[in-house]
Amino acid sequence: MPEIVPSTEQMTTLVGKPLFEIWTQLCALIDEKYDMERLWGSGGKAWTYEYKYRRGGKTLCALYAREHCIGFMVILGKDERLKFENDKEHYALEVQTIYDETPTYHDGKWLMFEPVDTSLFEDFIRLLAIKRKPNRK
Repeated sequence: MPEIVPSTEQMTTLVGKPLFEIWTQLCALIDEKYDMERLWGSGGKAWTYEYKYRRGGKTLCALYAREHCIGFMVILGKDERLKFENDKEHYALEVQTIYDETPTYHDGKWLMFEPVDTSLFEDFIRLLAIKRKPNRK
């Protein structure tokens, strides 16, 4: 499947200027802490685009875009869920609620957030750190 790389204009039109700014801030934050492969793809049935952060065949997280909505997904495996659960009370209530309401599958919990501002970014970075230590100084 060829990579689908939307332009800045296409993304702004799709999600709207305020959400596109949140998208770019989140990408900048992840890029600042992680040196990863970044892959664009189709977002499947629910999303228009998918933007994955991967390294060594493992996905760190993925961002999704559709009309007037962006998504941030992180999958926590068994050991990662344990780490999160041991520190759960230090996360925003919204993060805890999404964690609690997300079904657990054989390969982990697929946590999907739909950020509308930057308020959960600190928690997102902490979730990513559970999966993989930042590899940029």
